[in-house]
Amino acid sequence: MEIIAANHASTEKLEEFLQHNQDVERGLLLEKGYVVELKEKIEGCFVLDTVDDDIYWLKQLYVTKNAATSLPVLLETILALAKEKQAKQVFVHSHQPMVDILLEALQFYPQKENAFVSEAPDKEGNWWTYNVS
Repeated sequence: MEIIAANHASTEKLEEFLQHNQDVERGLLLEKGYVVELKEKIEGCFVLDTVDDDIYWLKQLYVTKNAATSLPVLLETILALAKEKQAKQVFVHSHQPMVDILLEALQFYPQKENAFVSEAPDKEGNWWTYNVS
């Protein structure tokens, strides 16, 4: 698995990925996001967006069915990237029960409300936070 800044990814591979995954917000991905490449093909993406100096919001985390088994490793890699960026906290909004289970297993903590971002996601779901050490 290779994590590549979206704006440094192969244009051809990125176009193919975006064409098959139209829910991904292209502009945000290219500006602040990363793609996940497996076996020479882009199989996922995410955006680690700054909310405050040392607080990040993990947005637009998406993996294809082919890469679903890589999700735990991907989340750990994202947390390592957050640590490199000297993040103190990472917030995630999850709208899938399987992701909730995974986040809890990785020691994310559920939040009762959205107290950290002004623009709430469109979908209902759960907020989680991870304290980066």
